[in-house]
Amino acid sequence: MLMIGFLKSVFTTLSSRPPVAFGSLGLGQGRRGTRELRSALAAATMPGMPGRAGPGQGPHRPARGGEEPSWRHRLTYPRRGAGGRLTSPGPRSEEEGQRRGTRWRVAFNAFKRTNIILHHLRMSKHTDATEVLLEKKGCAGVITLNRPKVLNTLTLNMIRQIYPQLKKWEQDPETFLIIIKGAGGKAFCAGGDIRVVSEAEKANQKIAPLFFREEYMLNNAIGSCQKPYVALLHGITMGGGVGISVHGQFRVATEKCLFAMPETAIGLFPDVGGGYFLPRLQGKLGYFLALTGFRLKGRDVYRAGIATHFVDSEKLGVLEEDLLALKSPSKEDVAAVLENYHTECKIDRDKSFILEEHLDKINSCFSANTMEQIIENLQQDGSSFALEQLKVINKMSPTSLKITLRQLMEGSSKTLQEVLTMEYRLSQACMRGHDFHEGVRALLIDKDRSPKWKPADLKEVTDEYLNNHFKSLGSNDLKF
Repeated sequence: MLMIGFLKSVFTTLSSRPPVAFGSLGLGQGRRGTRELRSALAAATMPGMPGRAGPGQGPHRPARGGEEPSWRHRLTYPRRGAGGRLTSPGPRSEEEGQRRGTRWRVAFNAFKRTNIILHHLRMSKHTDATEVLLEKKGCAGVITLNRPKVLNTLTLNMIRQIYPQLKKWEQDPETFLIIIKGAGGKAFCAGGDIRVVSEAEKANQKIAPLFFREEYMLNNAIGSCQKPYVALLHGITMGGGVGISVHGQFRVATEKCLFAMPETAIGLFPDVGGGYFLPRLQGKLGYFLALTGFRLKGRDVYRAGIATHFVDSEKLGVLEEDLLALKSPSKEDVAAVLENYHTECKIDRDKSFILEEHLDKINSCFSANTMEQIIENLQQDGSSFALEQLKVINKMSPTSLKITLRQLMEGSSKTLQEVLTMEYRLSQACMRGHDFHEGVRALLIDKDRSPKWKPADLKEVTDEYLNNHFKSLGSNDLKF
């Protein structure tokens, strides 16, 4: 209870300020965060340490005129000893030092959590229009994901802007196609802003149901869009970025495209309709990509069947101009322009698919109905390729592996909407569990890359435990 009054004060101070992000994936601009932290802490009073710095004194200045110094000053400002000489600002006792250290750790962690939560609470009221640009150009509606510094990671804010505009353009008789692209040249979209979702969940702020529900609604809207939808896959295209592209009619990859569905490494599963498009790739390629997170680059994204066309990145700007210049184009007109650029592109034309020589092994090893059998198949194969995949799989969340295999097996016979409904159930079960938050910690926060999965072994992931992830949510199920 010691911290409650202090945290209320910090929360009140922060509530009136714009959000500060932390860490990677759209969560960090350190200097600004540090200034905000110092300012907020200086304005707050720690219970049991009365008084606060007066106007203009700042967090490190001593109080004037006999005023009781702020608790922050008493912790950090040097004392004057005998003869007026400055002494160390350290604690008066070891016990006091431990108390101070605990207070600071709790305060700093609370600040980070509070700020992330505040960021999401503001979303419904304050829209940062610069995160995504929605423009009508020529015959097309153009969506530009505009967070290049964080690889255009997808936020709830962006989803809430894209979805209604997509629906408007679909109904607009003057809009004949929709183009989506990423700003900055490094990424189309590196995925959803999952660290924010995890932090909010741990703080008991229910952002996840909104984020996943609205993201999957957008995925479905793209899949059912009645107008040509062209995704320009230039740079990193992973996770949520795949979800806002792969379900559209046209996906144009460049030599700089980097595709992956790496969710099993963070205790999640290849969502955003992964259960629909992955099992529909040739043979068992989709199962392999889903379970291992294997990365495909450039023309291989086209050869795998994920992209519909492949073009030279230097021609991407001209391609877009040609699309925008079309007069009342049909789907066939759009396809003809894309096909022309695809045919002209000579980059890596003579190179074989990177997985070509391994496709028979992939089809054989990943055709099993259980993860245990897949692992046994890889062990029995014994080739360097098989053993390398075995090494990768052993690092993944056992729960995620079993969820993913069943997700793809069931998704192979479902519609996109049915798959997204199933995946919404899975997403909420993962939010309630351990591995997703542990994966985010290990890969995105502490970055020690040593997640401690629970359960830690495939044998401990029982059928009953797995079945609970697939259970209906009743009235909370995703509905279209």
